[in-house]
Amino acid sequence: MSNKHIPRALMLMGPTASGKTAASLSLARALPIEIISVDSALVFRDMNIGTAKPHADELAVCPHHLIDIVSPEEAYSAARFGEDALRLIHDIHARGRLPVLAGGTMLYFKALREGLSDLPQADPALRAQIDHDAATQGWPAVHARLAALDPAAAARLHATDAQRIQRALEIVMLTGRPLAESYARREQGADMQIEFMPVALTPSDRAVLHENIALRFDAMLANGFEDEVRSLRQRYALRLDMTSMRCVGYRQMWEYIDGAYDHVTMRFKGIAATRQLAKRQLTWLRQFRENWPELVEVDSLAPGTGAKLIDSVERWLAR
Repeated sequence: MSNKHIPRALMLMGPTASGKTAASLSLARALPIEIISVDSALVFRDMNIGTAKPHADELAVCPHHLIDIVSPEEAYSAARFGEDALRLIHDIHARGRLPVLAGGTMLYFKALREGLSDLPQADPALRAQIDHDAATQGWPAVHARLAALDPAAAARLHATDAQRIQRALEIVMLTGRPLAESYARREQGADMQIEFMPVALTPSDRAVLHENIALRFDAMLANGFEDEVRSLRQRYALRLDMTSMRCVGYRQMWEYIDGAYDHVTMRFKGIAATRQLAKRQLTWLRQFRENWPELVEVDSLAPGTGAKLIDSVERWLAR
């Protein structure tokens, strides 16, 4: 690998609880790799249990990057990820190792391979005004405001989808043009001097994935997830609208701690939110399948998944 002129990088994608960590570690035991986390939650320090962050013994198998790099009080964007990942890919290639980008934040994968749309940065003052309007009038009213400015964008969003309504309205107000037009204005794509091999770990049985999600959430609760969130609230100046606290599970635990509902309801909402995340991730993967002809799909529930993945990667490297 070290004498190849063009760096190669493996993209290992999949929905939450599909076994990406285990697959990555299988690769690490067979090939000289370094792992670049592609996870918008793992970047935050002290958020370990609710993010299913790899344990110390797992991190010790091979070098890991983009884990524990920002405070939960900070924001971390797809644009920043793209810059960090490109730098790391070239650095890892220079060390004669294979960069493996592993995770489930599909926007990050898309940004790296295809580039980002020409979208404005968040405007704190405008965002605060939108939040204020939502608090006083409700998100359906804010959704109606978006519909008046951009009917097509509003039609794709549920009237209570706060995060997406907020960002869509912000973009439309800042740019003065429909959301679809802003997304069509795309920056230069990823560094084309990198050859990517995208691999999708996709479960053949959605019911098994849902069961794994529930089991993992229960394990988080048993391992002290509530104490972790209470500690985060004491240690940092956090708000529920911050990026870190929008991570699935954290919002539900925060609201439970505030007395919004009981423990049973919190567990139900946390699992439901995680299932919705998995559904969105699978939708992203279907789009990748249509647009990335080189995408390799591996059934994450089939026996010998790790061995099949290693074989596919070795054949790709041998070309």
